[in-house]
Amino acid sequence: MLIESFQNDKIKNVTKLLTDNRFRKKSKVFVVEGQQENERAMQYDFEPLEFFICENIFKGTLPEGKIHYVSEKVYEKIAYRGSSEGIIGVYHAKENSLSAFVPKENSTVIIVEGVEKPGNLGAILRSCEAFGIDALIVADGKTDFYNPNVIRSSVGCLFGMEVYQAENEETLEFLQKNSFSIYTTLMDESAEDLYKRDFRQRSAVLFGTEHSGLSNFWIGKGKNTLIPMAGSIDSLNLSNAVAITCYESLRQKKG
Repeated sequence: MLIESFQNDKIKNVTKLLTDNRFRKKSKVFVVEGQQENERAMQYDFEPLEFFICENIFKGTLPEGKIHYVSEKVYEKIAYRGSSEGIIGVYHAKENSLSAFVPKENSTVIIVEGVEKPGNLGAILRSCEAFGIDALIVADGKTDFYNPNVIRSSVGCLFGMEVYQAENEETLEFLQKNSFSIYTTLMDESAEDLYKRDFRQRSAVLFGTEHSGLSNFWIGKGKNTLIPMAGSIDSLNLSNAVAITCYESLRQKKG
């Protein structure tokens, strides 16, 4: 049966999942758009509930599971980023507790206190996955990993990453319990060069928000660290700073 009406209950539900953060969290399901993103979600064992496929657009192999075929007009209505290969999946969300994370002897984790823009969080996830970061911890209970912009900008890298949400106190306790070297990024003249830090041991690098940086909670909790720069500007975009840090961690481990 081909769904051709915008008033179809399933279409209304997908639209609400895409646009309503509270509804998405309450339902504990989320939407994935695009062939590569859906393939990654299934590769990393996210459980699909159903798929919406536009046969006139979709050119891939049909996934296993419940499939609803939709018209081009309906697909355009529910496609968050326009023409995206004709496939949208709905999946169960995973809820991971930080206590379940078992770090390796040389694990590097990235911690951000809060990310104001979903696109930045997606870019951070992409860098973490690309450079072998073991986990990303977001110390902000309001962050929505399953925001469509996070999934899109991470190109599905979200699904292969260990991601956790925990408040500052829980995060600090976890790092201390597991003997992590803690590197903060406070704007402080006493900071030491990033490239002098040792990422061949358990290391955690903390970043604050784009607007105000790390909070006062982290003052004195770790060794302050900076990325050396030759220009006149004194700071970088959050996702760029994370990317440089992630690469340095990988460089040292491969060196």
